[in-house]
Amino acid sequence: MANIKSAKKRVLIAETRTARNKAIKSEVKTAIKKVDAAVAAKDAETAKACLKAAISVMSKAASKGVYHKNTVSRKVSRLTKAVNSIA
Repeated sequence: MANIKSAKKRVLIAETRTARNKAIKSEVKTAIKKVDAAVAAKDAETAKACLKAAISVMSKAASKGVYHKNTVSRKVSRLTKAVNSIA
């Protein structure tokens, strides 16, 4: 464990950020699973609605620095392609 005051603060900040990042990543994964489930069920309307929500969640994650913008772009592209394949 850290003995220096600034190092102790860093440990606390790292824990806080880790918890925040974990929550955001979990939210993104859940949104992606909802889109995948709708695509698997071949439900075009639900898939489009879930895709719109997922894109919003992923964009927010990218803006907060949890994901790189290219990673989000790739994920959005793959989901959009999947949804378009059932339309």
